[in-house]
Amino acid sequence: MDNKMSIAELALRSEEIRKRLLEVVYRAKAGHIGGDLSSLNVLTALYMRVMNVDPKNPKMDGRDRFIMSKGHCVEALYCVLEAKGFITKELVDTYGQYMSVLAGHPTVEVPGIEFNSGALGHGLSLGVGCAIAAKMDGKGYRTFVLMGDGEQGEGSIYEAAMAGSNYGLDNLVAMIDRNGLQISDTTENVMRLESIDERWRAFGWDVVDVDGNDMGAIVNCLEGIDYANGKPHMVVLHTTKGYHVSFMENVLKWHHGVPTEEQYNVAMAEITRRIEELKLG
Repeated sequence: MDNKMSIAELALRSEEIRKRLLEVVYRAKAGHIGGDLSSLNVLTALYMRVMNVDPKNPKMDGRDRFIMSKGHCVEALYCVLEAKGFITKELVDTYGQYMSVLAGHPTVEVPGIEFNSGALGHGLSLGVGCAIAAKMDGKGYRTFVLMGDGEQGEGSIYEAAMAGSNYGLDNLVAMIDRNGLQISDTTENVMRLESIDERWRAFGWDVVDVDGNDMGAIVNCLEGIDYANGKPHMVVLHTTKGYHVSFMENVLKWHHGVPTEEQYNVAMAEITRRIEELKLG
């Protein structure tokens, strides 16, 4: 695609969206802020550079598909959709209000969202269906699915994993936000996941590990995928829960939670300083 944002521009944009995300969650007094923050960089990379989508024509033929399987982190998606131009700031400001179309999980009533999601374990199955449809119709679009690491305890994921390999869905990219924490404890204490890589390779997937906090690493990975290798793709994004808000990073209680006024001011000041530094280069 022409006029791609540079890595530096994407890093700046992600921090601007991060600031907006904090504002949205604080105003709504609701949100899963920890996972929002850990997944924000990959969402920014996908919508601002990697995916073929058009906010002026959300149902464009041949568009790439994105499925937010970890739908409880929808606040991050709403803020990225706003930044891309799918939805307005005025609409996003209604999040958390009575009768707002912006629910606590993705809904197709919102432009840019392909499927209702958030019942954990279902997103990859939807992605497999999209990828099969593209193959059957001879279409070149790709399907991207973002899952949580706590979500990996859902058995339906592994049925989808078998199907993805069975049908050679090299037009399917699944991603795991591997921040190591879920609602009640670390993932390894709740339901041990390692070795994720060995597990997905055993299912016949092409697996790569990426620093999910590093914008350049994310972009290089997603743009380096071989979409003709006959295998579905798994990207394990090694991230930090609560990323780039110092007091939230790797702290379990921020799986969901709303900052106090004092905490909000501290977080906004941190992000504002980082934005100013990035603008200076």
